Amino acid sequence: MAKRGRTNRDETSPIEGATGDKLERAADPADRRNGKVAGPSTNPATNFIIHDIVLRSAGRLSRMAVEKALLGRQYGTEFAKDAVENRSVLHTLATYGVTKVATRSLPGALIVGTGIALKVLFDRSQSKRKARRDGYRALRKQAQRDDAN
Repeated sequence: MAKRGRTNRDETSPIEGATGDKLERAADPADRRNGKVAGPSTNPATNFIIHDIVLRSAGRLSRMAVEKALLGRQYGTEFAKDAVENRSVLHTLATYGVTKVATRSLPGALIVGTGIALKVLFDRSQSKRKARRDGYRALRKQAQRDDAN
């Protein structure tokens, strides 16, 4: 029968420091059997909600930073900031829905991937100038939404 956990205690852990020790204790099955719960609350459901909020927030912040950086290189930082932060609710919900469909199942991923590929092929079939003009117009409209309110 195979042993669980590390077999050689003399090896150094790839995770070092105080944070690494806490992470190792949180992942240790012995701590879970003793009733200890990883997180600030003693309720595992509350800890799950806290972890979910932190992960989603970190993901959103990093995604927005990457989007601003990518757009900022071509259009300028102020324009990129406006375009990323002034998305409509419909755009946000549509993106969220498509992402859910793509990540829930293999057929969903294939459908979304095929749709993206078709959109890229359609854009490439148009002249480069027209495609760039239409894309820039859509970004400009999105960036100016805040100014109209």
